[in-house]
Amino acid sequence: MTAVSSNGEYSFTKPNRDSVRLLAGLGVEGDVHAGVTVRHRSRVAQNPTLPNLRQVHLIHEELFAEVGAEGFKVAPGELGENITTRGIDLLGLPVGTLLRIGDSAVLEVTGLRNPCLQIDNFQDGLLKQVVGRNEAGNIVRKAGIMSIVREGGIVRPGDTIEVELPSGPHRPLDRV
Repeated sequence: MTAVSSNGEYSFTKPNRDSVRLLAGLGVEGDVHAGVTVRHRSRVAQNPTLPNLRQVHLIHEELFAEVGAEGFKVAPGELGENITTRGIDLLGLPVGTLLRIGDSAVLEVTGLRNPCLQIDNFQDGLLKQVVGRNEAGNIVRKAGIMSIVREGGIVRPGDTIEVELPSGPHRPLDRV
């Protein structure tokens, strides 16, 4: 893991922190998106009683290099993620994968982040870099994955992440 970020106010970006505390069933302590029920404003407007399957947002650092090759400059936390990883194919993980982080924290992968127009407000044209279509015409979302906190704990940059795949059959990630 290369960075951890949180923000107690609604803002597209999240400042990097020395550490964050993950709270079981809630998310990142003090983060605006922490909670048992949905916290993203568009989801709250639709149905505020739905479970929060987007407690912790993870992005793979390799995405920054990919969009950098197209002229965009993005650093950890700037796309609103809580945890920035390196060396893990986050987008290829199945639903239900457990991510064991540091000494005690455990996240359960729930799905893909569905990037919104705020990404273009951050840097014009960036949305097209993180959402596109594959050869078959299917939508491909690259702006990270969402998870819920199964077991809490403090996580820091440099902590290892152990990937534990669920027993099969595996369900591919879809937007949550």
